[in-house]
Amino acid sequence: MSMNFDLADLRAFVAVAEMNSFRAAATALHLSQPAISRRIEKLEAALGIRLFERTTRRIALTAVGRDFSHKARTLLDDLENSLLSMREVAASQTGEVVIACVPSAAYYFLPKVLTEYHKQYPRIRVRIIDDSANGVLASVTRGEAEFGINITGNQEPDIDFQGILTESFVVACRRDHPLASRSTVSWAEIGQYDYMTVDRSSGNRLLLDLALAHTSVNLAWCYEAKHVSTLIGLVEAGLGIAVVPRLSMPADGHPTLISVPLTDPSVKRMVGLVRRRGRELTPSALHLYQLIESTWPRRVK
Repeated sequence: MSMNFDLADLRAFVAVAEMNSFRAAATALHLSQPAISRRIEKLEAALGIRLFERTTRRIALTAVGRDFSHKARTLLDDLENSLLSMREVAASQTGEVVIACVPSAAYYFLPKVLTEYHKQYPRIRVRIIDDSANGVLASVTRGEAEFGINITGNQEPDIDFQGILTESFVVACRRDHPLASRSTVSWAEIGQYDYMTVDRSSGNRLLLDLALAHTSVNLAWCYEAKHVSTLIGLVEAGLGIAVVPRLSMPADGHPTLISVPLTDPSVKRMVGLVRRRGRELTPSALHLYQLIESTWPRRVK
């Protein structure tokens, strides 16, 4: 006999049995009455028994149905108690998770993930090592961080790199800047304005230099900083424009800053989760790893 039914079918059966009404059960479960009927029929077909006697005026449990209703109610109660117990265990877990990340990949997005993680595991502390791409790799390789969020690592023999999103570089400028009203901006046009960039130790700078290596674009910068977040602050202060990853910018609607798509050439980067090959994550770190993996968008324009 094939047991082709699921928990939703059991819940429908218990609701009908307790309320003695398909209509009342449908209302309680926010389903249509035909949907409830199909679930009961599916359950009866899977068990090979009739659970209800139906007439035009009323329904009643069969003898087998009455016995099964007690077993089904007990099963659902046990499952609910088990899930509640698991949630209580999760909430009571303590400890610390150490992750490393490039600031530009986490400045605006990671807080949302950490907020959700804290709701699920309020007693677990998260320590963040914000560093350059090379620094993130070093922290993960040395075991200082359990895993990292990085833009490099897929060529490292001792590192597992799992890409989680592709994002474009954009022009960051103030809303009162001449480029703010443009639909796109080319690299050649950037040279007409005060340009700021991250220094050569940055993985983002390496990606941009590689993208421009085979072009005639040769930009002179007026300000250079170590971190993208510093550049964005300088842009907001009105010192110039910068080319930064899209995710490092505030969400649309920021009162001062705006992102303009970059062309000729357009430049993209892959952001990924990095972990030391062959090393198992602790349960707390694994939960955070999986939450980041499932929450990040796969592509950011």
